[in-house]
Formats: sequence, structure tokens, C-alpha cells
Amino acid sequence: MKKLLILLSLCLLTACPQKKDSEEKNAAPEERAPQAELQQVSFAELEDWKNDNFSEMLPNLLNNCNRIAKIKTESIGTGAIKINTLSYQRICNRLETENFADDAQIRNFIESNFTPFAVTDNGNADGKFTSYYESTIKASFEKHDNYKYPVYGKPEDLIEINLKDFDATLPEKRLVGRIEKQKMIPYHDREAIETDGINAPVLMWADNSVDIHIMQIQGSAVAYMNDGQQVRVGFADSNGLPFRGIGSILLENGILPPENINMLAIKKWLNENPQEADYYMRQNRRYIFHKIISESGPVGAFGVPLQAGRSLAVDRSFIPLGSLLWLETYIPDGTPLNKLVIAQDIGSAIKGVVRGDYFWGSGGDEVLDMAGRMNSIGRYYILLPKEQDNALDNQ
Repeated sequence: MKKLLILLSLCLLTACPQKKDSEEKNAAPEERAPQAELQQVSFAELEDWKNDNFSEMLPNLLNNCNRIAKIKTESIGTGAIKINTLSYQRICNRLETENFADDAQIRNFIESNFTPFAVTDNGNADGKFTSYYESTIKASFEKHDNYKYPVYGKPEDLIEINLKDFDATLPEKRLVGRIEKQKMIPYHDREAIETDGINAPVLMWADNSVDIHIMQIQGSAVAYMNDGQQVRVGFADSNGLPFRGIGSILLENGILPPENINMLAIKKWLNENPQEADYYMRQNRRYIFHKIISESGPVGAFGVPLQAGRSLAVDRSFIPLGSLLWLETYIPDGTPLNKLVIAQDIGSAIKGVVRGDYFWGSGGDEVLDMAGRMNSIGRYYILLPKEQDNALDNQ
């Protein structure tokens, strides 16, 4: 077995004052910084590897390769784990010339071109896996009657900077804000946006503020327009403020008991208590701006349409977007979920070496129920190009 250690320190160690012996004994153990570790395994060690529907995965593989072909940097990813771009592009070139007859041929192609590695954090392979979906809203292009809640595009006065652009020694950190009196300050929070409005285009007007909030949590939605059209709304940007989940907000305030914290129950309570709902939803200061897209699915952070059941949001501090992952976890009813997915999205709450948000697909309350209840222990394996595997052996 080969072992590749990839270390990433996420905190600065500072000197601490000395403690008395009694204090040292009672002190909580110091948290260890996340540490990505890769351990080579065989495809035979992947649970249910030969039972996956690889034909279903093929469209997503091809879309992913179209994006890989446009990457000009030497490596894919800027975090702890990187993939050699040319090695991946060569595989994609071979993939596009193949004419697969069945699942077995696609599986054999992957086995011939990739090597699986278990991903662990300080030696721990288990992590947390949640799920998200593409929600639905009812909307109109004109404001009238119940259609009075704006769906904003990216604001005209929103600006962003990256610290590394000013000093190469600084961390790569994206900051979002606005200019006031020649000074950059944080952008308006949710309450200010909803009460005072902002300098931003209004894409459409929805009939329900709760649906807008859920759309913002999920990042995208299908808008059912009052003229019969269906319009896909995708993520454009955010106000850069921290995210707080509405479930945890309601739980902390004693509104819903812990056993009833699921998205269907939350949605029902919010709709039945509109005035209180506004108050609690505004405790999540983060606000998402949208854009109208014309893709086959919502577009993730990697720039390709997400495929239901085949796309995963990850922490790109560790997992490079565009990488193939073999996922082993469980859906809410306890059924094993073992399948090939691609890291194609990110999320403000998706942080950690072994952490994923599974894209469930599009739909209404039934999909919301499944996506909202998923909170499973699981693990994943990253598939690296064999050429890169050989190069690493020689280092």
C-alpha cells in the first residue's frame, strides 16, 4: 500500500501562558488542525463498485471533461490535494473517442485510467454527508397581487477583492462589500436588503418569501412563471456574510423540538407564522443573489450543470473541483448510497477534509424532505489519473 501525506495547517499556533498542573489535567484536548491524507486502495475495496450505473454517469463525465479542457493552470485545485491538469486532459481526450456499449466498458475505462485513494482527516476516514436540491418557486416578471417579493440579481454596488491580489504573502481570501465614504465596508445584511431594498436588478417577483429563503439556502430553483414558462434561476453571488441555517435558528429559540427539525416541518411552520418567520429568517444575515440560466440543471461552482445524484459539493480547500469521487454513505431511510460522483460545487457550510453535500435533484416537497433529512456518516475515495500516481511514486 502506498501512502501520500498531504498536510495543510488551517490555524496559526500561538504561545499560551503556562497552566498549573491541575489546570492542565482538566483542560480539554487541543483540537487538531484538519490534515488531509491519501491512502491508495484497489477498486475491489470500493463498496458495490461493480454495481453502479456508469451509463447514467457518462453525461456528467463528458460535461466535466469539457470544463477540464479549458483549464490552463498546471494543476486542478488550489487546496491540499491537486490533480495534474495534463494527465486529466489526456484521459478526457481518450474518453471522448470511446463508444461505450454498456456499464462494464465505462467501468473498465475508469479502472484503466484512474487509481483510487481513500481520503482521511488525521487518519479518520469518516465524515459528514448532507444533501441539497433545486427548489421551486412561483413567480411573475411583473410585480402585482401576491407577486411582491423580489428575486434580486447581482447588485450594481457589490464589489469584491482578493487579498492575494495585493500581497502574494497573504492568504487567498475573497472579500465582498461595498464602498461608503471611500472605504470598503461589509455589504448590506438580509434585514437591510429586505426592508430597504438595494441597487440591484429584480429578475422576477415571487409570491412567497419562505420559498425565496429556501431557494437561497439551496442556491438555485426552477421558477414556475404565471404565464406558463419555466425559468431556471441559479447562484450569482452573495453578500459575503456568514450563513446560519434556519433549522438551527428555530431550534436555538425553542420554536421547534429537536425531533421535528426537518425541512418540511420548518417550511410548514414558517408559512403558518409569517410575521415571526420574517424575524427568524433575518437572523441568517447571508443573502444570495441570482441569475437566469439556460442549462439542463443548476450550475455549480465548477461551471457545469449539476446532475441529480451524481454531483457533490465539497470543501475545495481539500478536494479539487472536477475530481471523481467514489461516495459511500446512506440516504435518510438507512439505505446504502454507494456511487461515483464528481466534485462540482461548494457551500458555505461545507467545510472539512471528509465533508460532502449530495445534490439530490430538482422537485417539490418530496425531494425537499429527502434532501433536508440527509445527515449521514460516510466516506469517499478520490480517483487520481494513473499518470499522476506514477509521477508521485517518483518524488
